[in-house]
Amino acid sequence: MKLPGGMDLGSMMRQAQQMQEQMSREMKNLVVEAAAGGGVVTVKMRGDFEVLGVTISPDLVKDGDVEMIQDLTVAALNEARRKVEEALKGQLGGMLPPGMM
Repeated sequence: MKLPGGMDLGSMMRQAQQMQEQMSREMKNLVVEAAAGGGVVTVKMRGDFEVLGVTISPDLVKDGDVEMIQDLTVAALNEARRKVEEALKGQLGGMLPPGMM
């Protein structure tokens, strides 16, 4: 279907699908690492927000402060999410309509 100005809607849709597939691959390839508590809790997260791993220092576990471990884990997860969002804004921000990220 031709649009005013000679643009082909089918071609535009195929191009949009290719861009979406490329963004999906880039998101899965992106890995960030974030830490909390000076590095006693670290989190690795993929660009699609899948958590790949959580590491907790044995020294922190020895102290037995479960509440602190929980708080630091949440803080590290939130920092990893923030880093992923920031990286995606940098990579994809120019391609998305305003307000999408």
